[in-house]
Amino acid sequence: MSCRRGLRADSTQFTLEGKPFRILGGSVHYFRVPRPYWRDRLLQMKACGLNTLTTYVPWNLHEPERGTFNFHDQLDLKSYIRLAAEMGLWVILRPGPYICLFFVAFCCCCFIVLSFCAWTPVNLFTFSSWLLQDKDMQLRTTYPGFVNAVNLYFDKLIPTVKPLMVNPDPVLIFPLKKAADHFSERLLFLSLKKECLRSRGVNELLMTSDNWEGLKYGGVAGALKTINFQRLSVAAIQHLADMQPQKPLLVMEYWSGWFDVWGEHHRVFHAEDMLAVVSELLSRGVSINLYMFHGGTNFGFMNGALDFGTYKPQVTSYDYDAPLSEAGDCTMKYQLLRNLFSQYHSEPLPQVPSPQERRAYEPVVMQQHLSLWDSLQFTDKALNMENLPVNNNNGQSYGYTLYETTVTSGGVLNSMNNIRDRALVFVEREYVGYLDYKTHKVTLPEAKGERMLSFLVENCGRVNYGKALNDQRKGIVGDIVLNRSPLRGFNIFCLDMKPCFINRSLAVPGFVQARLNVDGSPRDTFIQMTGWGKGVVFVNGQNLGRYWFIGPQRFLYLPGHWLRSGENQIILFEEQRTNGKVVFTENADHGKTIDVYKLPFCTLL
Repeated sequence: MSCRRGLRADSTQFTLEGKPFRILGGSVHYFRVPRPYWRDRLLQMKACGLNTLTTYVPWNLHEPERGTFNFHDQLDLKSYIRLAAEMGLWVILRPGPYICLFFVAFCCCCFIVLSFCAWTPVNLFTFSSWLLQDKDMQLRTTYPGFVNAVNLYFDKLIPTVKPLMVNPDPVLIFPLKKAADHFSERLLFLSLKKECLRSRGVNELLMTSDNWEGLKYGGVAGALKTINFQRLSVAAIQHLADMQPQKPLLVMEYWSGWFDVWGEHHRVFHAEDMLAVVSELLSRGVSINLYMFHGGTNFGFMNGALDFGTYKPQVTSYDYDAPLSEAGDCTMKYQLLRNLFSQYHSEPLPQVPSPQERRAYEPVVMQQHLSLWDSLQFTDKALNMENLPVNNNNGQSYGYTLYETTVTSGGVLNSMNNIRDRALVFVEREYVGYLDYKTHKVTLPEAKGERMLSFLVENCGRVNYGKALNDQRKGIVGDIVLNRSPLRGFNIFCLDMKPCFINRSLAVPGFVQARLNVDGSPRDTFIQMTGWGKGVVFVNGQNLGRYWFIGPQRFLYLPGHWLRSGENQIILFEEQRTNGKVVFTENADHGKTIDVYKLPFCTLL
């Protein structure tokens, strides 16, 4: 698969090494799939008939602290690319800084696409939260503080992937923001990003990636325009062809499903509807990239959020109703696509790998408990969230923050909409109510003397698109008033729940703890959270993510590779109510579903 002339867009067909080439791509994000399963997921991709792997590169994970980079273990990007090349897959790499920036470069065995992009349903806030320490920060603009940080990031990232490139004239794709707000500023920043790459030895052919609405705002001169959608629009395809005659057509993001938000139904895109669209695109000679082919999981606190007028945090699962399920199962979509793609190959497709074994372990009873209040002696020094002097003065990125002050009366507590994103309210450690974007007031009971008032504030996920992008500081972000008087004199505790925090909690009885004994080789499983309230699950120090009784997700995926034969430690941080035991199951129950075409924002699709 060695390349010298690379991928070209000089006619109505792409060419690779001078021969016609159709991109049959699919997205699988290495950071959403446990590393031991990378090979299985890519074998599934190859067996489905795809020839190209697409992945994002999340800035916030690779540079969690300013100037501290991580490209090891689960984040070993170079190994992921080489594994794909070993399997005969080309690679589309999308490194940010906003997830959606891509250029195509050729490796010894694959091409890489680094992309600048319009909004896409990534379900992840990929900017490093330490950027928000600057109160004037403007993300995705030419603001000097942002540009300087991007340059430092590229100084580390580009040399990491550049050794894989052998073609001296790679392709660069700039999918632009599809909305018109600050459009001229976005164009200026795209030009800066282009120069960032050129100055680091990357030469590029430009592309843009937008939905039909975004195409109205034009593109970059000399750039190949591509399109994103889910619902087939022949008119949109024809419009794209008319805009650039004698150029190949590419659906850069064909959305195979959609992500879920808390408190709503599980979103599905029916297999037959998807197949009809893909069949039509292929019959018209269009190249395609499935977003997602396999979604995986937003482990830990990695989920994002939406805000189209209403803040909606997204769930832990990134199943996406994709052809491969969250746990790597072949769905009906997979089978239909495999049958279709096989018609575009001259040789038989590889056999589909055997499915991963799963096991419903016996329920385990919670044995130890440590209240939040008793654990505070083990938290970091008290200050406020993004500016806490923790993580080498990079502040707190995820998790919970506890605010405590004293009051001498009851009355009406008003958040003034300054809670980001959700707070449980306690008086003398007794729960009295909650505050969020919709609920701004709680009544405190009357009593004499000083009492402790506590706010347990959760960062539910940062918005990854839209006008709210620059308003993602978390915690208490302004005055909270009691009977119209602002509260003062807070003690603030960082509860980011990193492994060191959890381990220290276990020096005495844990939050809620149990032991799972595994006989034989560990297998994948799901933890069923029915009967619990809202919280986070840790297994052997791995943060599986959030659960919440409002659904749709009432389970958490537990990869077998994170278990061990013998004794395993399970810790839950539970906000309000406990079940007393943890139940395991072999299958995920997504509950009630809704067709994505019935969603109010379906015009985006």
